[in-house]
Amino acid sequence: MNADQAASNGETRLAYILGVPLAENAVRQWPQMGEVVRTKKLIGSVEGNFAELTLEVGRRLHLKDVVVVEWTCNYGDGRLYRNVTIGELEDGKAVRVTDYWGEPTDTPQWREPMTGRLDMPGDGIWKDDEHLSHH
Repeated sequence: MNADQAASNGETRLAYILGVPLAENAVRQWPQMGEVVRTKKLIGSVEGNFAELTLEVGRRLHLKDVVVVEWTCNYGDGRLYRNVTIGELEDGKAVRVTDYWGEPTDTPQWREPMTGRLDMPGDGIWKDDEHLSHH
């Protein structure tokens, strides 16, 4: 566990992902579902409904008052979701967080001749199932 991960103190999965604590009045948004949850307590309550979820952070970019995180999760069905979370900070705590989730999909056949395969070692930025943990 690195210093950023330890800083979250395990308050919520989201604090682990961001590497910073959540403000009590934090807001978490999921634009693809048109959904928002308000307060650290309710964010934790939503997270508590996914007992089988495993996840791991691949890369965390901490800018002045913004944290951008690339991470992977599995809800327990073997499908790996590739995600990006953006946290806006005030006084070192996340006050607004936006999550973008990528559901697994295959490359369309028509595009295969124009693209290559992305190198995704299991212990790299985009973890494989063996490198995910419960948080």
